Amino acid sequence: MALLKLAAWGAFTAAAAAVAPASAGVTVIGNSNARLCYEAAESSGPASPSMLDNCDEALADRSLVKRDLVATYVNRGIVRLRLNRTDAAIDDFDTAIGKDPGEAEAYLNKGMALLRSGTGGREALALFDTALAKRTRKPAIAYYGRAIAHEMTGNVRQAYFDYRQASLLDPKWPLPQTELVRFSVQAR
Repeated sequence: MALLKLAAWGAFTAAAAAVAPASAGVTVIGNSNARLCYEAAESSGPASPSMLDNCDEALADRSLVKRDLVATYVNRGIVRLRLNRTDAAIDDFDTAIGKDPGEAEAYLNKGMALLRSGTGGREALALFDTALAKRTRKPAIAYYGRAIAHEMTGNVRQAYFDYRQASLLDPKWPLPQTELVRFSVQAR
């Protein structure tokens, strides 16, 4: 049986180092501030502080059902992360997890926030594993984030396999493919 030798040449690309915010919002149905917060979290345009207003107003609404409340904490966390308010975003993801430990997207987005802060490689790994175990709706993002975390912690081999899995799950997403170019695979 041939062993693989993996080497990642060069440093992380700018895309990996910056860790693009995870866009793994939690859907809210209807016409409400909670829905507008979800749309802000999922938007591809630049984030603005005014996007937080709908999220804050939704969270002030005491009539939100638990599912929409948890979703809005996740979605506001995403908007905060896009505005580089990482600590506040992590607080929102923690609140969502506290209210519903089964919400996979809270773990996924918290993992991305920890990567963005540059301090949470090992903790992020556990969060991505939890998001995958809880069946995140965006597994490609979880594998991509996990690959970055593996690379941060020195596990180049597993990073390669996770980048590859992210690419297989979402072949039109260019970031995992960009990262894979840095690796060389050699039979030993």
